[in-house]
Amino acid sequence: MGDRFEVVCEVEPAIRADLTRARHQVGVLAPVSDGFLIPDNHLGRATVSSIAVAHEVASMGVRAIACLNSRDRNRLGFQRDLLTAAAYGVDELLCVFGDHPSSGGRSNDLTVRSMLEEVREFGTSPAFRGTGRFSVGVTSRLAPIPSWKQAADFLFVQASFDADALVRWRESVNFSGRVYTGVLVVASSDMARALEATTSQIRVPPELLERLESQPDAGIDHACEMLERVRASGAFDGAHLVPVGRYREVARRLELAGWSRKTESRK
Repeated sequence: MGDRFEVVCEVEPAIRADLTRARHQVGVLAPVSDGFLIPDNHLGRATVSSIAVAHEVASMGVRAIACLNSRDRNRLGFQRDLLTAAAYGVDELLCVFGDHPSSGGRSNDLTVRSMLEEVREFGTSPAFRGTGRFSVGVTSRLAPIPSWKQAADFLFVQASFDADALVRWRESVNFSGRVYTGVLVVASSDMARALEATTSQIRVPPELLERLESQPDAGIDHACEMLERVRASGAFDGAHLVPVGRYREVARRLELAGWSRKTESRK
């Protein structure tokens, strides 16, 4: 599995009608990334459509995965998005629940399970004829995988700072598709505290929090070490790397460590 280990980098969302920053992130990270995940209304804030950005990223010659959440869509809206993705040639989707919105309410028409079912049904509909099959993924915490998630093609696992715990979890579950573990760059001690305040699922190690107080690059160091350890374990097919605003430094560090893109564009 080691030679096939892929790094999928998450692009910071475009919150303005300008994709310059997204293009720059892709250009900087492309030499060390096998693909890019495009967020969808990240953290409950309005962003440029993930499908539109994924189309733009793919036009740069790299693999793009569009994230779609159930929070902002009813069934008809999701069908519209699938048609749009098919028309744009965006054929990899990650279906998620979605954070609490900062404005408006949550749609209750869809769940991640029904989104997965809708994608499969859409693939057999007349509207989809002449296009390729969607590859669709879902997410997982470090917990048993529900049987309905086995229908997904790939799995993104929540970020963790404990490589041993990740490997133990992977050894405890069965999933036939590709599994990518989350690796998060903690940019500062303030970010670490905010992360712990907003979720009980991710705990920043005390020693990392202490290092962040005096070493600005401690989060980058830890993320790069996590990538190396996860790859060496052979337990995962790849990593979902979230470099946040430190993408330049992360790209530089990975290049120096010998990381390079292995997969070709899946346009």
